[in-house]
Amino acid sequence: MPDLLSMTGISKRFGATQALSNVDLGVPAGRVLALIGENGAGKSTLMKVLSGAHAPDSGAMLLSGQPYSPRGPNDARLAGVSMIYQELSLAPHLSVEDNIMLGQECRSVGRAGFAVLDRRAQREKVQRALRLLGHPDLRPEVPVGELSIAVQQLVEIARALVSDSKVIVFDEPTSSLTKQDVEHLFSVIGKLRDAGLGVVYISHFLEEIRRVCDCYAVLRDGRSVGAGELTGTTDSQIVSLMVGRGVSELFPTVPHTPGEVLLTIDNISGVKSPRNVSLEIRRGEILGLSGLIGAGRTELLRCLFALDPVKGGHIKVAELSPAATTRSRIRAGLGLVSEDRKTEGLAQARTIADNLTYSYLQPYSRLGWLNLRRRREAVVHWMKRLQVKAGSPEQPIGELSGGNQQKVAIARVLHQQADVLLLDEPTRGIDVGTKSEIYRLMGELAAQGKAVVFVSSYLTELLAVCDRIGVMSRGQLKEVRPTKDWTEEAIMSVAVSL
Repeated sequence: MPDLLSMTGISKRFGATQALSNVDLGVPAGRVLALIGENGAGKSTLMKVLSGAHAPDSGAMLLSGQPYSPRGPNDARLAGVSMIYQELSLAPHLSVEDNIMLGQECRSVGRAGFAVLDRRAQREKVQRALRLLGHPDLRPEVPVGELSIAVQQLVEIARALVSDSKVIVFDEPTSSLTKQDVEHLFSVIGKLRDAGLGVVYISHFLEEIRRVCDCYAVLRDGRSVGAGELTGTTDSQIVSLMVGRGVSELFPTVPHTPGEVLLTIDNISGVKSPRNVSLEIRRGEILGLSGLIGAGRTELLRCLFALDPVKGGHIKVAELSPAATTRSRIRAGLGLVSEDRKTEGLAQARTIADNLTYSYLQPYSRLGWLNLRRRREAVVHWMKRLQVKAGSPEQPIGELSGGNQQKVAIARVLHQQADVLLLDEPTRGIDVGTKSEIYRLMGELAAQGKAVVFVSSYLTELLAVCDRIGVMSRGQLKEVRPTKDWTEEAIMSVAVSL
């Protein structure tokens, strides 16, 4: 049968950058297609062409056998194409219901003959979508800004479900979801497939792709480089298509030996979380922190970096006991990569150079003036080291793909010469090849005598790269063991304990 959606010869250029070059993509009805590629490979640009956010320079699209050329995202949605982006696009001051129904409100004719909002019909649609996602308890009247990032992502997914969509694109939909919510999402995708919809699933987790997808298409440097059935295709073959070479180690290790204690946490408590956490972290060590979303992992890192107030306990870095300000933490040798790079980790309107160097301008500053040439040389060095795909250091950070933005966030703490790196979900939204580079980089930093605190919801990577793993639950650090003494089942058992 012909594809439900067909994209043929799609090309798109932005100035001197050829983002897409003659790309072909077919989405079958009743199947889930995995769209795979490194950060900057063109996946997001291709999906923005599909969703009407960008007009292609050349090429053609067919939807249900009819010519399809949306004039904008709303035009695409009305035609039956829904997008769920990795970076959330919600109005925080509006309610759950209003966010879900924004642009597709239910209306009825009032007594005076004017169209009025039909709240009852709208509420039924919203509650039907939330039940399908396994969250019937989520109150539609709650402002979205009061919800956690994970629940906000569910609202984004529900928005697509209330549309009469033919094709739904999921862009890294599980990046902020709990394991239980992921299972619900996979169940929903299965129902969409059974209903005859076409689903495009973008993810850097190959195990997720194998779990939920039927077929795949790979982009590299804006070109189609491979497609086929997942059955009979190995992970190594997919990764080789992605990066253009073989990746011998998905979890490379660099020999390193823990040394003296560098960071001491003594009975730390935050306003809400964490609660009475004590821990010693050594030079040359990679310490992993696991736990369910909301367990207090992020809150612990924010307390250490003085972003959240500490109501009790002490923090000591080497022989210093810095005052509770973020500036003092940076001067004491701490660096944080936030899990929320869009609103907290990076200044989206500023350049790559600004974002990479704002926390450590001393090498380029003299009498209130900046030596921009020296700063640019340093930025170029770090961009090359972390393989940031961008036009120049002066490019606004908001124009980069999510993965390349994450690389800049990591480069910033490396540039500021931090001795203790607090990495909160640093591989979220990062492709397989780049993850491998980041794992190697963490090993190299540990070999240089730095301490790495690595928060992750991906148990496989924690078990592969960490020296010790601590598990948090309900704001408390329950257990810390050498990695060899943990299994995935043991970690989850402690994570859900009272």
